[in-house]
Amino acid sequence: MNYSKLKFLSVALVCGGLLYGCGSSSESETETDTPYLTADEDQGGLDLPSGFQSYVIAEDLGRARHLAVRENGDIYVNLREANEQGGIAALRDTDGDGRADEIKYFGDFGGTGMAFYNGNLYASNDSTVFQFSFTGDSLIPDNAASPDTIVSGLPVQTSHAAKSFTFDDEGFLYVNIGAPSNACQEQDRSKGSPAMDPCPLLERHAGVWRFDAEKTGQTQLEDGYRYSTGIRNAVALEFNPFDGHVYAVQHGRDMLNGLFPDMYTTEESVEQPAEEMFRLSDGANFGWPYCYYDGKQNIRLTAPEYGGDKQSSDRCEGTVAPVATFAAHMAPNDLLFYTGDQFPERYKGAALIAFHGSWNRAPLGQKGYKVSMVPFQNGSPSGEEQNFADGFAGVEEIEAPSDAKHRPTGLAMAPDGTVIISDSVTGKIWRVFYKEDNTLALK
Repeated sequence: MNYSKLKFLSVALVCGGLLYGCGSSSESETETDTPYLTADEDQGGLDLPSGFQSYVIAEDLGRARHLAVRENGDIYVNLREANEQGGIAALRDTDGDGRADEIKYFGDFGGTGMAFYNGNLYASNDSTVFQFSFTGDSLIPDNAASPDTIVSGLPVQTSHAAKSFTFDDEGFLYVNIGAPSNACQEQDRSKGSPAMDPCPLLERHAGVWRFDAEKTGQTQLEDGYRYSTGIRNAVALEFNPFDGHVYAVQHGRDMLNGLFPDMYTTEESVEQPAEEMFRLSDGANFGWPYCYYDGKQNIRLTAPEYGGDKQSSDRCEGTVAPVATFAAHMAPNDLLFYTGDQFPERYKGAALIAFHGSWNRAPLGQKGYKVSMVPFQNGSPSGEEQNFADGFAGVEEIEAPSDAKHRPTGLAMAPDGTVIISDSVTGKIWRVFYKEDNTLALK
């Protein structure tokens, strides 16, 4: 079975793992009462669109990053740092209410990336992509103590270190290698420090590298293929089975006012540049560090470090335009293309994006801390960004990330079509589902 069939499977539910009950909802069906689709009274603290509900599957797991759901409904969560029990949390429901009552840990590393491919669980730390295998319905992988190494030797860096990844339907693994830099200055984020031109970081960083999905013992230098470049950091990376492309949502650069106060106002620095969604292709260049995207002018401009004047685009010739843009500095940390049947039909093919939340919009209020939905049709955005899940922060005003009680970081679709969301502050895990309100339908 290939990855797309496994990850996006929508099947009749079986009693096993975190999946219970039979039947799914649509805009025209009456939702059957199933124990695992019973919302928390407060929706787990989330604000959701009409008809959607949620509940907390587990909490206090640790600083959760990306997560993945097995065919039987078991949930696996990669933690930013390993605790005394391990770096990956494995969750199972044994009594049919959809909440995790069996939680185990394994692995001696923490990281970000996590996904299933051909029945095996893949997880990454900041330098390596590992593969775990299972026998039967065991919650813990057979090789939990000594996973296979698919790719090693990825650059270890002090910033933008997360090695997120995804798989296509042709047997390839795509790994994000972020740039350990804001704009490729000789002294990072230092006013007056010259830019390096050409930027040497592009040799091993600031792009997405392609590998064989199942070959062990690969390294970036010997086996990696630089598939797309000019991407500052794309923690949100996902294959879209509707058009066969890998997509990324970039963390854009910052400090325009701090580095160039004579050129950019504080407000301009807060609102620029836009976060960009890219459709990747072989050899595509998306402009970093020579360019940034001005969301007001809807154009990619030459960065001030490389002679830009807020109008010129000379260093951006030949770069590929984004397919969508978003407000600045919201830190997109995961991307999911919805392929299930549990949500209303209008969500089919839509992109869900987890915005971890900004830290660099001061003195104005921070933004993000939410999951957004972008409708897609025929592989391209067909409408404006919409709020899908909000309320994670738990406060009305966010002056700094430490104000937020929770920050959405990972997204995954369960085999039943519900969506699972992880939080990086305490390790809270939610399930979001659609349940048609018949009382509203009668009005």
